[in-house]
Amino acid sequence: MSAQLQEHVEPLEIIGEARPLHISRRTAASLATAGRFGVVWLTAYAFLSGRAPSLASAALLATGLAVVWFFALTKSFDTARLTLLSLGPAVAAALGTVTGVILVSALSVWVNVHLPAVELAEVAGGILVFSWAWEALVHRTLVGRRRLLVIGVENGGTKLVEDVRADVEAPFEVVALVGESHVGKIGSVVERYRPDIVVLTSHDLRPEAFEQLLDVARCGFKLVGLAEFYEHAFGRVPVESLRPAWFVNVLHLYQRPYPRVAKRAFDIAVALVALVAVSWLLPILWLVVRRTGGAGPVIFRQTRLGERGRRFTIYKFRTMRLDAEADGAVWASQDDPRITMVGRLMRKTRLDELPQLVNVLKGEMSVVGPRPERPEFLEQLRDTVPFWTRRHLVKPGITGWAQVRRGYTADAEGTADKLSYDLWYLRHRSLAIDLAVCVKTFTTIFTGSGAR
Repeated sequence: MSAQLQEHVEPLEIIGEARPLHISRRTAASLATAGRFGVVWLTAYAFLSGRAPSLASAALLATGLAVVWFFALTKSFDTARLTLLSLGPAVAAALGTVTGVILVSALSVWVNVHLPAVELAEVAGGILVFSWAWEALVHRTLVGRRRLLVIGVENGGTKLVEDVRADVEAPFEVVALVGESHVGKIGSVVERYRPDIVVLTSHDLRPEAFEQLLDVARCGFKLVGLAEFYEHAFGRVPVESLRPAWFVNVLHLYQRPYPRVAKRAFDIAVALVALVAVSWLLPILWLVVRRTGGAGPVIFRQTRLGERGRRFTIYKFRTMRLDAEADGAVWASQDDPRITMVGRLMRKTRLDELPQLVNVLKGEMSVVGPRPERPEFLEQLRDTVPFWTRRHLVKPGITGWAQVRRGYTADAEGTADKLSYDLWYLRHRSLAIDLAVCVKTFTTIFTGSGAR
């Protein structure tokens, strides 16, 4: 806890003076939307003006492309605003661009407009780069940081303030922290500091706080609970303050479904494409492991926990010595001496996990989901990490939200941190989220971050 917060056991603390907005949020949103369409149109026109029969036809075609792509990008950024905030505008721009390519390709066939693949790829690349740059500029200038009023100290309010301060990339600033004994002053604080978001940390404060907030609802703020704000801002759930009632959100009537058929179709499509793409690499990896790994199997088989806690056999290229677990099961550690030299490189690039594509085709795993844990650690994790077994409500994955956000962990404490991201995925999983995780995974592979 910071020294500033330690001084106030029951604070009505003003963290910082609220900076006045030069323009309203609504005006900023309108300018951002208009600029998004302009960026798409100008990009399409710039690429087509030299290829179309006339500038008028180029402008007409660019307008058609801009309308379709603008729709795709808007949907993508709306999704990002609600669920993909932690990934930033780059992934949202990529998802919107890919969706636009699909829509434009389908539309060009339907209206009998021939658009060569090369030109379509050039336009898509330009839209990706410039829409990404525009959205990043908008969020840094027009939109700016959203101001938070945090109500409640004892149930995670102080921790939330510290987390917001620690994450310099998060587009939020806390303007006030209201302690439990000062709830009666909420109305005046809201009117003075005009927060964009009010975070209510405790259910016990709701009756009195609601009455105060309803009186100043004209100020235009949004009200969220502690868990919901963590989900929105950081892409995780605060496990330490989570209640069993939170899981009602997973089963709620208005929870948007991710049909098992759609999820399975996505898994099979990605696994088949990936196997075809790396088919030339698999024999090479096989030979390398055979030559450098000594005696023993090339493909390592290990029992893991899958959906509903069912056990299955996972496949990996062997990266450790044969006697790696002579003294029993242990988590892999940083610079683990049991890992071979080639195995370390394969783990950095995730090449050792390519055989798990077979697990996906067999229906034991998904492409995206929580990492499957070993049954040897089940009792320890169940006793030390609240709600850990709830991750078994979905199939485990080769990659996942927790993997790209948190990386590898080697103890129960780190596993609890990863669980906060797994529970976020459990609630928000969708095709768009799976695509976003796959995009983020590629950057993780190239940087080699989070591997052991």
